[in-house]
Amino acid sequence: MSKNRLPAYPALANELRSASLGINPAELQGLLTGMLSGGLSLNDKSWQPLVFDYTNDGMGWPIGALASAEQILLAMSAQLVDTDFELSLLLPEGEGEEALFELADAVAEWINHFISGLGLSGANLKHASVEAKEALEDLEEMSKLGIDEEDDLAEQAELLEQVIEHIKACVLVLHAEFGVKPEQDTKPTVH
Repeated sequence: MSKNRLPAYPALANELRSASLGINPAELQGLLTGMLSGGLSLNDKSWQPLVFDYTNDGMGWPIGALASAEQILLAMSAQLVDTDFELSLLLPEGEGEEALFELADAVAEWINHFISGLGLSGANLKHASVEAKEALEDLEEMSKLGIDEEDDLAEQAELLEQVIEHIKACVLVLHAEFGVKPEQDTKPTVH
């Protein structure tokens, strides 16, 4: 499996559940993406104790679940610095009313864990630029959105897709400000 590919949501959900970890794939990806966007470096394993404390009362994870978390970190690290500005959010897929409600819940969980990841990584949000503060405020507002059973579900599904795209834009703004920048090729210029 390519290091820049995300694991499949259903398989990862089963893996996390069988490991008795109290986190779902959307929450895990949100947390790890928040940590990366807050300045986490992949040069060491310092992220592991933070994730263990946050998700499992400080206890380590089984090897399979840990490997999946590392896969998510590598994939998101590559996506966050890619010049295509394309992010893939690990969210449940499905058809119908129940799937729409599940997706809306997963989006809110993703955002809340992303914000937690920013905090865990030590991002200094008090000194953020106006753009970064606005992105964070937008994320906080979007985390409160829900699906109204009384309204047109097709219309709400379309609006939810727009929200997901705006989440991606906000994440990129925050990563641009706080995330670790890719190393530039520093070969001397020959004149």
